[in-house]
Formats: sequence, C-alpha cells, structure tokens
Amino acid sequence: MPRRTGLLLLQLGTPDAPRRAEVRRYLREFLSDPRVLDIPAAVRWGLLRGVILPFRSRSSARAYASVWTERGSPLLVHSRDLQSALGKELGEGWVVELGMRYGNPGIAGAVERLAAADVERVVLFPLFPHYASSSAGSALERALAEIGAAWNVADVATVPAFYDDPGFVGAVAEVAREPLARGFDHVLLSYHGLPERQVRKSDPTGAHCLAREGCCDAIGAANRRCYRAQCYATSRALAAALDLAPERHSTAFQSRLLRDPWIRPFTDEVLPELRARGVRRLAVLCPSFVADCLETVEEIGIRAVEQWRELGGEHLELVPCPNAAPAWVEAAASLARRAAGQERAASA
Repeated sequence: MPRRTGLLLLQLGTPDAPRRAEVRRYLREFLSDPRVLDIPAAVRWGLLRGVILPFRSRSSARAYASVWTERGSPLLVHSRDLQSALGKELGEGWVVELGMRYGNPGIAGAVERLAAADVERVVLFPLFPHYASSSAGSALERALAEIGAAWNVADVATVPAFYDDPGFVGAVAEVAREPLARGFDHVLLSYHGLPERQVRKSDPTGAHCLAREGCCDAIGAANRRCYRAQCYATSRALAAALDLAPERHSTAFQSRLLRDPWIRPFTDEVLPELRARGVRRLAVLCPSFVADCLETVEEIGIRAVEQWRELGGEHLELVPCPNAAPAWVEAAASLARRAAGQERAASA
C-alpha cells in the first residue's frame, strides 16, 4: 500500500478560554516571538511585562468572550472544519493535521501525529494568503524546526503565499456575492496591519517599498515578498472578480499595535472618510483571513459596526471569510496537491 502524504495546516493561534489567565498566557507566547515584535529582546520583555500583559490581557479577554462559541474560538472552530473538509476532499491518500503557532493544538503535536502516520511527505500549508515574517514566516520556522528535530527528517514541501491564486480569489468572491447582492454603496477590503519596518525588511533593494506613492501598484522583483503589495494585488483581483468599479471599493489595514508606524490607510480612519463621502451602506471583506476570528468577528463585526453607527451610517455588514465553504475547500485542496507535485497550477 502506498504511503500517504501529510498536510499540516498552520494557523496563528487562539487562547484556550476567554479568561484573563488563558489570554495572558497566549499573548505572552505570541508577543514573545521576535518575528512578531522584532525589537531588541530587553525592550520586548519590558513592554510585555510592563505594558501589554497587564492591560491588554484584560481587554482581550473581554473581546474573546464576546465572540466565543460552544465549540471554542471562531478561529479554532473554522480551522477544524476546514481540516475535516480537506480530509474528505483529498481522500485516503492524505493525512490532514492542524497546528497553531501559539496555543493549542500545537505544531509539535501535529508533527508527531504525522510521523506516527508514517507519511511519505509533509506539505506545510500556512493559512495566510499574504506572506509576512510575523505570520507565515514564524509558523514555517517552528514547523520546520519540529520536523527537523527527528532523526529521519521527512521530505517537506510548502504551499506559498496564495494572495492572487484564482481558486482563493474565486472562493472569497463566491462567499461575498450573496451578501453584496443585498445592495451596498461601497465595499471596504480590510487587511490585518503590519509595522512599516517589517514591510521595508521584505524589500531586498531597500529602495522600493514605502519609498514612493504607488509602490504597491504592481508586483515586481523588489516587492514580491511585500505584504502590503500582496494585499493590494488581492484587492485588484477581487475587484475584477466582483466587478467593482474603482470608486466603489477601497483598501485599508486594521489591528495595529503600539505606537510604531504601521502601514496605511487605517480602517478606523477610513470609515469617517467614507461616511463623509455619503456612503450609508458599507460591506467589509477581510481577505487576509481565510477563517473568521477575533479580528473579523469582534474588531469589524462589533467595534466597526458601532463606529459606523456613531458616524450616522445606515448599515455596516461583515462579509464572512471563506472558512470551510466548498469553493475554498476545493481551492485549498488544489493548492496542497500542487505543492505535493500532484497537480499543475491553474492559469490566472
């Protein structure tokens, strides 16, 4: 009997419960990662102990409590559903595991289960459409370290950033079509933010990213690993797929932390600008997430809705992420097979 292929789905993570102790433990692990807070270790430790953990753990626990479900956090629920659906879609020749970079279920346990299944190859699948060292980079680093610790190191392949993959773009568009059909004045594409310094680090030339207006208008050698440029590429692809005129959609970035310069424009600052332009009914997509999570359900679905209401807007609707929608399951399976050398890429 042929040996199977292992698929390791990599996600960011979630606390075990929406309580302050569990959230504090999760934040400590998350924000201790030098790829996330890429500042000197002593400064990072001081910020964690003196500022972030004492205050943010309490507010974050309240935020998690507002979106927690009977099955757990939305991110875990949707990731588990995707794992199950991909197992069925890929068939008996595959073993699908889920590993969170921070929290549970952890990457180490997932690697151990794949090793016990005696898979022939492991395909690492960071569930982040856009590459960032603080997300995909960190998850890959940990997964490779765990795999490499074995005496017999498995053959490894990786699913690259899929920000402009036709299957991914098509899945996001398909999920969005029904909500958008209810009629909106504008569509906002809101992506997770990133510090400007991390964007500049991705530019091998050191002279392109954030150096001029329009630096993200096209993907080239200098910005092919640039998170912001990849986000704008997704916006262009989704606008084409959903037939959105330029004046009917815009791109912004959410979830910034601390006072360092983060990539702009900011979602919470774009909302008043859209309202001032006369937008009353606003739809928000979050294409940097394949699964709904705290940043979508709470930050947009609750806080942004409240902000929009206070601005006098009529309605703001959060369009769901692909989660485990059939179109995304099919697209994700195709990406996995392609990485394993079992399928050719579709033309864009």
